[in-house]
Amino acid sequence: MKLKVKKGDKVIITVGKDRGKIQGVEKVLPKKGLVLITGANLFKRHLKPQGEGKPGGIIDIPRPLSVAKVAVVCPKCNKPTRIGYQLDKNRQGGNLRICRKCQAEF
Repeated sequence: MKLKVKKGDKVIITVGKDRGKIQGVEKVLPKKGLVLITGANLFKRHLKPQGEGKPGGIIDIPRPLSVAKVAVVCPKCNKPTRIGYQLDKNRQGGNLRICRKCQAEF
């Protein structure tokens, strides 16, 4: 599955408990169609102490979100947008990603 969301993109979450948050993409899992977003979709995990150097407690663990639940935010117009592609004659083997609203390059 080819995803249009890349690591480092700013995205807005459109569904769920974190709706409206704008965060950066930390990791992309293309085979499963998931993205890991910093500071979003956090769940609590209770851990026992694992020895002297590792105390127990309640920690926050980020879980991945489906790509369908996020929209990329254009760096120029700062609006959620879809990603389009444009042929680039100068670059070898690659297309330019563009904003569908303002036609700015990513």
